[in-house]
Amino acid sequence: MALREARPFLIIAAAFCGLSIWLAWWIPATFGALLLIGLLLFFRDPERTPPANPLALVSPADGKVICVDQAEDPCFGLGQFRRVGIFLSVLDVHVNRAPFTATIEKTHYSAGEFLDARHLEVDIRNENQTWLLRTTRGPVLVRQIAGLIARRIVGWKKSGESVQTGERFGMIRFGSRTDLYVPANCSIHVQPGQRVVGGETILAQWPA
Repeated sequence: MALREARPFLIIAAAFCGLSIWLAWWIPATFGALLLIGLLLFFRDPERTPPANPLALVSPADGKVICVDQAEDPCFGLGQFRRVGIFLSVLDVHVNRAPFTATIEKTHYSAGEFLDARHLEVDIRNENQTWLLRTTRGPVLVRQIAGLIARRIVGWKKSGESVQTGERFGMIRFGSRTDLYVPANCSIHVQPGQRVVGGETILAQWPA
């Protein structure tokens, strides 16, 4: 599905590169080839294997943990959650994955600004989409936040559909942030500065 999102960019880059080679414009051709390689790297979508632990809530994104704190549910009025914020650079895989097996109860989209994804108010001022996932153990939120370069939030699932732990449900193009909100009774297993892998790294765990 990530490749489908990449198709328009790849066609343009490939056409530019091919035309430059045909016209013997070697510097533009080199630039076009590098752009094509960069796009292929950005839209890569590797397979991931979720942990066997049935209580584990896995990372919804690749990147670096930039905050572990408490935050109010930003959309659905469900109260306080524990939040893990993940910054995705342009070098990270940008496919988002379900943190736990759940039903997508609803989503909420908000238009907004395009501040750097590390800005203190990015979660309330930037374009974002929040997913309410209803699990057998309680509600979980995943919040996709556009960044300075990211200009499109993509969702591949709809309300009422089910997702399995680690399953792809969307992506954010070109640098962004993804936040995971879990109930207060969950234990957090990461800390700021730590690198995480979407669909594999355990961010939190349900109580036994």
